Amino acid sequence: MNLVELAQRIKNRRLKQKVTLEELAKRANLTRSMLSKVENFRVTPSLDALARIAKGLDVTVSELLDGLDEKAPQLVIIRQDERKVVERDRPTSRIIYQDLAHKRHDKVMTPLLLEVPSGIARKELLPHEGEEFLMVVEGSVDLEYEDQSHHLQAGDCAYFDAKVKHRVVNTSKRTAKVLCVFSGSHPAS
Repeated sequence: MNLVELAQRIKNRRLKQKVTLEELAKRANLTRSMLSKVENFRVTPSLDALARIAKGLDVTVSELLDGLDEKAPQLVIIRQDERKVVERDRPTSRIIYQDLAHKRHDKVMTPLLLEVPSGIARKELLPHEGEEFLMVVEGSVDLEYEDQSHHLQAGDCAYFDAKVKHRVVNTSKRTAKVLCVFSGSHPAS
């Protein structure tokens, strides 16, 4: 099941209805923080929470899940101009996330291209389920992993347990590009 798409559907439906996070959280009897984590695919909602979110959005659970479990083709090609920008962690993050495999609905891993602007692009170090792989494609970044900092330049890679708080910081003056592949239900950095 494509959990990134589910998160986007929930967020897009809420925004289309012009409902605030606070209002939907109240309708669904969830905290604003929890709902924000669901929409930013940091937390996968339980079936009970998903049912409450659906009710708060005045849709059925089946409408939210429709097509998410369809068998994907064995091969999916995504051209450079077909990349899908995934908005997450706004306004606390300035990183631009491009989903490099959005046409594949049953993916076990999610590849993203991160455009990391100069400076601190995301305020907090955040954990998520699964494992993560980073490769600096262009520029350089610092990977802050719990209480450690590792400088990575173009061509350098990191593979780590994503349950540990982490983020990438760009200390240079130009935008860095980082390939991020994660397994589990929530992307990172």
